[in-house]
Amino acid sequence: MSSKILIVDDDKQLRKSFSRLLSLEGYEVESLGSAEETLDYLANTEVDLVVLDYKLPKMDGLSCLKTLKRLYPELPVIIMTAYGTSHTAIEAMKIGALDYVLKPFEVDEFLFLIKRALKNITAKEKINTVDSLPVSKGEILIGKSRAMQEVYKSIGKISSTQANVLILGETGTGKELVAKAIHQYSERASKPFVVVNCVAIPETLLESELFGYEKGAFTGADKVKKGKVELAQGGTLFLDEIGDMPLAIQSKLLRLLEAKSIERLGSSTTFSVDVRIIAATNRDLQERVKTGDFREDLYYRLQVLTLYLPPLRERKGDIPLLLGHYLQKCSEELKIEKPSLSKEALDVLENYSWPGNVRELRNTVTKLLIQSSSRVIGREEVEKVLFTERPSCLASPEELPAWALAILENPEIVNKWQVLTDCFQVSVLKYCLEKFQGNKSQVARCLGVTRPTILNKLENLDQLHSFLEKNKTTN
Repeated sequence: MSSKILIVDDDKQLRKSFSRLLSLEGYEVESLGSAEETLDYLANTEVDLVVLDYKLPKMDGLSCLKTLKRLYPELPVIIMTAYGTSHTAIEAMKIGALDYVLKPFEVDEFLFLIKRALKNITAKEKINTVDSLPVSKGEILIGKSRAMQEVYKSIGKISSTQANVLILGETGTGKELVAKAIHQYSERASKPFVVVNCVAIPETLLESELFGYEKGAFTGADKVKKGKVELAQGGTLFLDEIGDMPLAIQSKLLRLLEAKSIERLGSSTTFSVDVRIIAATNRDLQERVKTGDFREDLYYRLQVLTLYLPPLRERKGDIPLLLGHYLQKCSEELKIEKPSLSKEALDVLENYSWPGNVRELRNTVTKLLIQSSSRVIGREEVEKVLFTERPSCLASPEELPAWALAILENPEIVNKWQVLTDCFQVSVLKYCLEKFQGNKSQVARCLGVTRPTILNKLENLDQLHSFLEKNKTTN
């Protein structure tokens, strides 16, 4: 018995074309011109698949899709439209569409999609694409490659659940932006999205930063402070660089995931919290589990849903889009006229390996805009920015700054590496804040990190200073 397909499109000629095409393939086909007709028809007739246009008179395709998924949750629906945006694509996937395609599309590809849908295969390739996904004001995910289409599709599916999410990807691929997108398209969108960078915060401060503390919990704790978990109540807690979280903190995080409750530092009172956890890392967590650096039980708790972000070298077709976006955005930020790229310059940029991924690309665009004075950026300017030799490391102990030597020679400081790292970060941060007159966004851009990373570090400056003063070191 042949499968029955319902085509819903307000274009009568297209309906005829689709019906003829699918009939020749051996399918039984019915076609209708509105959402209202569709709902009336399905009340009395069963079909195997609905191909639904987004732009319909009165009730649009997404509204119809919502009703169909409520009445017939197992009925597969493909949304098609000539008015595609990434927002529409994500919303369609979030509601429960099997797939989302843009008109016009190749006949062979459309038929292939129909066949896969009717076989009830859930891991489908998106045949046609959208090129971006709005996340929040001034932030956008860019890409029309197949790899990015799968990312958009995953965001749509994941955002409709409450499960924990693990985002995997190299540094600079946009893990935080994807986490924000999942939050924005979820039911928690009106609640806080709180970021904790597990590397940016010193190990000695991470517990109190996450779970808060009571008055008197330690020297200097002169008042109650809510932790990031509490501040994210009802919303989403994004744990960046989770692979580098100390083992002692991992056990407390595991309790949060298992019991949905926490205790502030210095308190024995446990209270419940409603927080969705999204974690991200550029580490191989399975390898870290094997080496004993990451708890196995925590790993399995976190990776209920896993989303992989491809490096830029695996989606080079997106590079022109990204360059166009950041040339426009960075030109506006720097208040200069937007230049263009010569074909030769574009060739160099497209063939570069981008080890720092999208973050490196953005920083490169900023450098090009600052250093170039011409309306067309050429090959030589690009090569100078990309391939200029980087400064060498310190050549000898004599070149160490005085404060570093003081820490190394102080026998009372046990964890010298951590203190040295903290002091260096504070010194660099102070310098950049002064250079950019306190503009934290410019500081973040200069250092190649996110603004929340800078904010997290600033929140801990006072505590770091207290620690350093106690150990008689300077920075």
